[in-house]
Amino acid sequence: MITPDDELAEAYNEALALEKAGDHAAAAKAYARVLALDPDDHGGAAVRLAAMGLGDTPERAPEAYVEMLFDQHAAVFDDILVDQLGYHVPLLMRQALLDHAPGPYARLLDLGCGTGLAGVALADMSSNRTGIDLSANMIDLAAEHELYDELYVGDAVSFVEEVDDEPWDLVAATDVLPYLGGVAALFAGVKRISTANAVFGFSTEVLPDEVMGTHDFMVGPHQRFVHKLTYIETALNVAGFTLLHASDITVRHEEGTPQPGHLVLARVG
Repeated sequence: MITPDDELAEAYNEALALEKAGDHAAAAKAYARVLALDPDDHGGAAVRLAAMGLGDTPERAPEAYVEMLFDQHAAVFDDILVDQLGYHVPLLMRQALLDHAPGPYARLLDLGCGTGLAGVALADMSSNRTGIDLSANMIDLAAEHELYDELYVGDAVSFVEEVDDEPWDLVAATDVLPYLGGVAALFAGVKRISTANAVFGFSTEVLPDEVMGTHDFMVGPHQRFVHKLTYIETALNVAGFTLLHASDITVRHEEGTPQPGHLVLARVG
């Protein structure tokens, strides 16, 4: 007997095979079937459609997809991200803070903390540290560092919109925006939970202007969101931040090719 899970797995595998074969029109139909079977979109069909240019650009990656993606890879996450993909954004943020806003900071909020790479990089710059991530498996690994005073499983945007706690004076989001399209809610929420002179540091990914065209943000070829720096700067200003620093960085390597992005520091006010 074919179960709903079996039917979904079959549909997703068919869609993925068609996408990898370059038959995007057929893949789009197959992904539509996937979405009909799984409206929560654990497989990220919506972002895959957008990456192929065959679907609307969503405001964010589906929560179910991000949670499943990071839960599945938690045990090997640091090896894949740091050793294989050359990801060193937390260390780049540390240096940018030392150069432009050295602190010290009383309270760090690490959004999308993952296994705690940013917590480790910024540990000696803060006295109290809070981490939040959608993936419970990631939070379990972050706890092993014994650096965080509090750890939460949940969505970063919902957290900054709803949490009722003492405000933070340093907020880091080192790999959050690649899973968000529109940033207005995140930026407004970070402003809401920040002290009067707090610093907000984060990373983005970007594609060449000729690829992005008139889009402020879009889903790139690796199913992550890319953002124009001008859009980020405008959104920060609207939310009540002043730009302190923005630099070109290599976020990671995909199949040996550098993925460009920006490292951004902003201050409340």
